[in-house]
Amino acid sequence: MSTYVYGIAGADHPSLPDGMEGIGSPALTVRVVKAGSLAALVSDAPENLRPKRRDLLAHQNVLSEAGGGGTVLPMRFGSVAEDDAAVAAALDERATHYEERLAALSERVEYNVKVQHDEEAVLRTVMAENADVRALALSNRDAGGGSHEDKLRLGEAVAKAVQAREAQDAEMVRTALEPQADDVSEAPGSTGWITNLSFLVDRASSERLLGAIEEIRQAVPHLVFRVNGPLPPYSFVEPAPAASNAG
Repeated sequence: MSTYVYGIAGADHPSLPDGMEGIGSPALTVRVVKAGSLAALVSDAPENLRPKRRDLLAHQNVLSEAGGGGTVLPMRFGSVAEDDAAVAAALDERATHYEERLAALSERVEYNVKVQHDEEAVLRTVMAENADVRALALSNRDAGGGSHEDKLRLGEAVAKAVQAREAQDAEMVRTALEPQADDVSEAPGSTGWITNLSFLVDRASSERLLGAIEEIRQAVPHLVFRVNGPLPPYSFVEPAPAASNAG
């Protein structure tokens, strides 16, 4: 049976969760595969593995349990190797790389920050700041709503102004938060968010990042934040070369 890989740690990690329940239904038992100075948290890989909520939570729970006692390099959900021997061989082959990453990510956690506009609030901001858009809106109002062409012209002007504000606000957020982190990773664009960033921070000083986010919230009320963390540093770990994405 194939081997599912949760994460990689030092062989001397004090609290690897050997024997706990992992992914699968019924849940599969987590075990530890060691090679030299490294260890991998693994279990058997269920057939037809899919990102179901129960398995996603189980994957994160194993990493959280291990991460509570020391640094763990988290593998993304769906990392599968041929067998335990392949995992051990990968640990041995890339020992220097994994040791470097474990040192670099020691006591580091990830915070994912997504930002979107409050639609009504940003429209008020655009109207207040853009004289041309405001003039078009007033002209239409004075004309009893304006013609179809006038309404289209106003709609296009508003959309363009909002789009420009999205780019401006995304850059402002990154510029303000980047100094509070050791590293930043930008996620692929997703519908509804003007920016989607992951920040690598020292676990002990994460309040600096959270405080900077709160300052922006207070200063720019048309921005809506969704903050998720602390998380294992998924966005700052290369996938294991012996692993492949299941499904």
